[in-house]
Amino acid sequence: MAMQRIAIAALILITTNSALVTAQEVDFDRDIRPILSNSCLVCHGPDENERATDLRLDSKDSVFKKRDALTVVPNAPEKSELVRRIFSADADEQMPPADSGKTLTDAQRELLKQWVAEGADWDEHWAWEAPTRPGVPELKNKWITNPIDAFVLSRLKQNKLSPATHADKVTLIRRLSFDLTGLPPTPAQVDAYLADNTDNAYSNLVASLMESPAYGERLAMYWLDVVRYADSNGYHSDEARQISPYRDYVIESFQNNMPYDQFIIEQLAGDLLENPTVDQKIASGFNMLLQTTSEGGAQAKEYTAKYAADRVRNTASIFMGVTLGCAECHDHKYDPFTTKDFYSFAAFFADISEIPVGNPRVFPVITKDVQARIDQVQSSIAEQNKIIAEKGKTLSASQAKWEATILESAKQTVQMDDWHYAGPIQAANFDEAHAKSFVDESAPIDLTAKVA
Repeated sequence: MAMQRIAIAALILITTNSALVTAQEVDFDRDIRPILSNSCLVCHGPDENERATDLRLDSKDSVFKKRDALTVVPNAPEKSELVRRIFSADADEQMPPADSGKTLTDAQRELLKQWVAEGADWDEHWAWEAPTRPGVPELKNKWITNPIDAFVLSRLKQNKLSPATHADKVTLIRRLSFDLTGLPPTPAQVDAYLADNTDNAYSNLVASLMESPAYGERLAMYWLDVVRYADSNGYHSDEARQISPYRDYVIESFQNNMPYDQFIIEQLAGDLLENPTVDQKIASGFNMLLQTTSEGGAQAKEYTAKYAADRVRNTASIFMGVTLGCAECHDHKYDPFTTKDFYSFAAFFADISEIPVGNPRVFPVITKDVQARIDQVQSSIAEQNKIIAEKGKTLSASQAKWEATILESAKQTVQMDDWHYAGPIQAANFDEAHAKSFVDESAPIDLTAKVA
């Protein structure tokens, strides 16, 4: 009896699911693309070596291409070869074929048929669709305080849900502190927030947390993970390397709310900017955030190629949101990139000067603290130079006055008196003269005696 009930329940569930499948409009990305990807693309996908025919079910152009037997005829499942094949009982025609190891459920077949009947709308992958700014849902509700709330409430209403009640202030500051700084709030912060009953209490709290050094560190952590920041080179002995200035640059960029386009430019080519600053040169160290080797037997050309491929993969995944790594060895299986595209991309980094095998060159960087001290000393020197310049003006005037006085006195006639002597110095030789003891100089001297 129990098994009978389970069977009945299962039958009801299957029937209900089938009804749901046909009741709602088919969405290509949600309903059809996964079926094609999982069950069809092994033989009808992007891999030229595995593709059984020229029919590609991952390409809109191929699916709707004019053939003797049209693969898909919008609004006409009875004329569509795809529908005929998936429902065929003939083992030679049935798709997927039995030897492929792939099968379709009845619900999946019905979905494909319904999709064709509804017009076979084909949506390109969302990653390749140009983004458009949606209009803000027009809802009247006190719960809405900003446009984001309107979108959230609109989706909640679609799912017949209601917003959660507002959190109390203690819960709110805890959530906000963890979100913005990664740290719990201090007791002093909690007390200050609870005591602030103004309308700007929440915005003041947000501002104070964003001014905290922990805010920049919190956001930088995610970026440093994405760019694979590490304090060692990763290969073989995994030797330590000093690249902390790049880390500090990222933290300060988030702390100062640097525009994202500037953030990208400085990291990809900061050293190529006109008159680059020290920070911009440091930012371009992004291009060196890769594994490097100093192994004795490593081949320079091999690792030059490895480094180029690594930069392509890293740059594409970070800034483009795509995985180009597959195209290093073959055309990409799912994205529109060829192997030629991969190595063309690598050419962007061909002018990077580096040592293929061995530790990268070290470029000394003046830290912020040292630079601040240098600036202070230079400022002091500039002030002293101003003082010297002012003193120089006074000195020049005094010197000119003194020189005028000297020149005036030089015009006077100097009257020389006759020479007199204090008496003869008699000695038999130099040593005796050198050792002679003269009379006391205070003794009277006959100044009337003239030198002959």
